[in-house]
Amino acid sequence: MRFKNLIVAVLIVVAGACSRPQERRPGAWTDPSPHRSEYMSVNGARLNYLDWGGTDPTLVLIHGWADSPHIFDDLAASLSHRAHIIAYARRGHGQSDAPAGPYDQAMLVEDLRQLLDKLGIERAILLGWSMGGLEITDFAGRFPDRVSGLIYLEAGYDWSDSRFTDGISKFESEFGSGDPGPADLASLDAYRTYIHRWWYGNIPWTPGLEAELRDIVRIEANGRIQPVPYGAALKAFSNMHGSRDYRRVRVPALALYASSFLPMDPSDPAVMRRSQAWEDRVMAAFRRASIERLRRELPQAVVKEFPNTGHMSIVWLSQSAVEAAILEFLGQIGNQ
Repeated sequence: MRFKNLIVAVLIVVAGACSRPQERRPGAWTDPSPHRSEYMSVNGARLNYLDWGGTDPTLVLIHGWADSPHIFDDLAASLSHRAHIIAYARRGHGQSDAPAGPYDQAMLVEDLRQLLDKLGIERAILLGWSMGGLEITDFAGRFPDRVSGLIYLEAGYDWSDSRFTDGISKFESEFGSGDPGPADLASLDAYRTYIHRWWYGNIPWTPGLEAELRDIVRIEANGRIQPVPYGAALKAFSNMHGSRDYRRVRVPALALYASSFLPMDPSDPAVMRRSQAWEDRVMAAFRRASIERLRRELPQAVVKEFPNTGHMSIVWLSQSAVEAAILEFLGQIGNQ
């Protein structure tokens, strides 16, 4: 959910059982987002993907660590009048298969290549959120003829940078890991409260976030929650801090940055002071260094920063501005 990315890999890691928990989908709720949910077998795994329709160019959305394609539900529909929008759940996430492995970067990039092949997509614009920045950078370097543009949505970071990994360790030592406790995993309602507090702060809960929540958990027979990924996938992704080489990218790029990593919730002054102190000591310098590196190694990139937003709340706290930036970029690609 969320960045959850490498970060959640550290902040929200939950030791999952290696066996697949019993699946029981919550009832009495329908996802209102106007997409089709389909499956495609690629590279030895059956991947779930969502298709919002639209016409060329094709924009493929790639979620972060421990998220699912439904994280884009509130954004994708507003872009589908300018592009054909597709998002998929990488292996081990959402409703996609969770094979024993491997779960390395080469495997994930090959999953994407084969998915595009089977969908008949010769060339696409790729948008990566958080950990999704790894795949889109690597894919563009390996298959330059398959990519017409890249969009980094809070993804223009090298999560293997020691400034970040050391900063996460400092956060844990000062404030704890943030792992959900037994009470947080007792029910879907309890886990919703936990996720909302830790990653979205005081933003209103939306149908898209609800769809995302229901796609990143398995509900056991007793009603308790098992977050996804779990087992081999959880172990592999929790240790994946892949670096990236922007210099191999030869296409236009757009990089969108939030002003903080953690949610800044003014309704909880104590949490906000704690979060702001960590942002000031650790994340601000890492973000600035990341932006400077991206501009240096990817000079064709357009960088936009969004004040008063967080890593997982950027789309909802600045939705119109984020949409406008993406639509402008799509227009520029189409005019080339």
